[in-house]
Amino acid sequence: MIEPAASPRSPHPSEPADPAAGAPWRDPARPLPERVRALLDAMTVEEKVAQLYGVWTSIGDGDEVAPNQHDFAEPLPPWEELTKPGLGQLTRMFGTVPVEPETGARVLAQTQRDLVANSRLGIPAIAHEECLTGFAAWQATVFPTPLAWGASFDPGTVEAMAAGIGRSMRSVGVHQGLSPVLDVTFDYRWGRTEETIGEDPYLVSVLGAAYTRGLEGAGIVATLKHFAGYSASGAGRNHAPVHLGPREFADVVLPPFETALREGGARSVMNSYAAVDGVAPAADPALLTDLLRGRLGFDGVVVADYFAVSFLETTQGLAASPGEAAALALTAGIDVELPTVRCYGEPLLDLVRSGRVPMSVLDRSVERVLLQKGELGLLDAGWDPEPPALREGRVIDLDPPAMRELARSLAERSVVLLDNRSGLLPLSRPARLAVVGPCADDVLSLMGCYAFPNHAGAHHPEMPVGVDLATVLEAVRTEFPDALVDAAPGCPVQEVDHSGIADAVRVARGADVCLAVLGDRAGLFGRGTSGEGCDADDLRLPGAQADLLEALLETGTPVVVVLLTGRPYALGAVVDRAAAVVQAFFPGEEGAGAVAGVLSGRVNPSGRLPVQVPRTPGGSPATYLGPALARRSDISSADPTPAFPFGHGLSYTRFDYTDLRIDDAPAGGQPAEVPTDGRLEIACTVANTGGRAGSEVVQLYLEDPVASVVRPVRQLIGFARVDLAADASAEVRFSVHTDRTSFTGRDLQRVVEAGELAFRVGSSSEDLRLSACVRLTGPDRVVGPERVLTTPVEVTPA
Repeated sequence: MIEPAASPRSPHPSEPADPAAGAPWRDPARPLPERVRALLDAMTVEEKVAQLYGVWTSIGDGDEVAPNQHDFAEPLPPWEELTKPGLGQLTRMFGTVPVEPETGARVLAQTQRDLVANSRLGIPAIAHEECLTGFAAWQATVFPTPLAWGASFDPGTVEAMAAGIGRSMRSVGVHQGLSPVLDVTFDYRWGRTEETIGEDPYLVSVLGAAYTRGLEGAGIVATLKHFAGYSASGAGRNHAPVHLGPREFADVVLPPFETALREGGARSVMNSYAAVDGVAPAADPALLTDLLRGRLGFDGVVVADYFAVSFLETTQGLAASPGEAAALALTAGIDVELPTVRCYGEPLLDLVRSGRVPMSVLDRSVERVLLQKGELGLLDAGWDPEPPALREGRVIDLDPPAMRELARSLAERSVVLLDNRSGLLPLSRPARLAVVGPCADDVLSLMGCYAFPNHAGAHHPEMPVGVDLATVLEAVRTEFPDALVDAAPGCPVQEVDHSGIADAVRVARGADVCLAVLGDRAGLFGRGTSGEGCDADDLRLPGAQADLLEALLETGTPVVVVLLTGRPYALGAVVDRAAAVVQAFFPGEEGAGAVAGVLSGRVNPSGRLPVQVPRTPGGSPATYLGPALARRSDISSADPTPAFPFGHGLSYTRFDYTDLRIDDAPAGGQPAEVPTDGRLEIACTVANTGGRAGSEVVQLYLEDPVASVVRPVRQLIGFARVDLAADASAEVRFSVHTDRTSFTGRDLQRVVEAGELAFRVGSSSEDLRLSACVRLTGPDRVVGPERVLTTPVEVTPA
């Protein structure tokens, strides 16, 4: 363990003299590329290499929060010796152990001062942190997990959330955030499903770009991960090989990254661990250089996922030594080794000194890092590491009311009412409620594995959670103050233990309504039922929860199933027997109130499924993006039809769709004709006819019945969240460029093909209310990464 600063100093310490004062690269009036070139020319090879790795100041503390963390917990030199040539990054000074915000900010600032004073050139480090569900720091706001962002279908709120997260990080001196995750869901058994936004590349693209814009707009470097193909690992196992064809890779995996780069402005990318067709991304110049930088035009910094450079040696068998791993990764295009130095230190130095790694390859990455440091102001004369709040003596609040309000809004918009066939919801003044299940009275079941309380706080049980959270049980008691509420856990989340089921049944029998609150406890590497390294064999509810639910359904008391999960679970016959089913994907610190509000009707549910909910546990779950033969057919006895389809979600009001129209369509019902390089305007009217205010998610799908390659039955190409008062209506207009109909053809070029297409509008991928056909005319047209990536939508009150 490295101790960068023994204790925080006073808010106004005397600054050491700048060791590089007067150097041309310190002058912000000069063009940044010129400054960086002057700095490069002044650097020794040791100083250059030092810019290409981070240091994790608490790598030896607690349980693992990164894969194989303790395998690489090798002792490092003393801080003064280690940082003498400089340092590229500081790893997670807030995100590993609980630390008061002001204390952490002071220690970080002092660490930067020591680094500047100790090195010849005085270059500060970039400080990075995780920020998947908020700034992953003690006492910081815990937002819903990304799968809940997907359920919200709300890019505006996601962007506002990311901007708030970015401001929190800047307030303590952090520069870079390791988010968003842009992996598209392939297999719900994968433990990191909770970190994905959903199973549709367009949904992931739009929300991922929104998050990126928010974070970058706040001045934090957004890091897109994991590039690319990670979530398609075999059997949903973490780090497992990926068997994916080039078309699916191009059409499903890549679009979110393209969109976040072009429309989000991301300045950093992180590699994927999983080898694709035998090639590890960390050692793949075709991916990290030719594709990412050549075709997609990325000019920022590629950082290694934690220990990914070492994994080339230790788990993937591509290198026989740390030096060989370093050479492979650096040549491929990984600029910075994270989280701490192993391969990019002396092993890389030896290779550069001997000429086996050309100086030009080293300089390429160093220049990228220095340009980014220059953008962040770290090269400027007079740079001050002290955050303004510390200089001004203000308290640093990482969970202010405005952030909690954003967390509440996003949580409420993400709760999905899956089924309400009994009409029991919203509950009307129940006299007696039973709140049963292992997640009912557990705040940790509201948060994902990258929320600080689960990710790092769980290793410090002596410390409080750090933010105010209510459990679902507490929120229900608040929501229904006149009801008598009894509770029983019934069983644990993960262990197969039936000893508490009888008591839960007793409580349920004595109630008017039973709320069965079931789901996951997020953790890491098998310490939970969802999260990184917590992969599932099948999609049954964990532990004895399915048996608990069966016993509750047998009582005769109406059962409302409330799911707090990081993935969809197979519900089977539960759908037919439960009074209602409510799904919340780890809704965060305000999630319990959001769920209770949906149960009472205070919140009109408006979430929509970003993933399908399977009917059976299955051994090979499939997403909705399949061709005809991936669906139910007479030539297979296996039926993959889900219990609830992608995009599904109910409301307490009703929305009617009418008047689908395509501008300039001919009369008489003939298809509109649009050139293959044209644009079409698709509009419809949506009316709230159900008697109370609510929000509808209008979804636009494309069907391509005849193409040169086998295509999905349908795919999402546009959506709009429409808030409508009772009896109000609105026109929803989609502006669809023909680029949005493109796909990767037989020759692996992306093409817009002439021919007939169908556009369908509705409330889910299976609840499609309106449709129209369009004929694309003219020659087939090849498009590249400069193509139109998104579908603008305009909502106008009618």
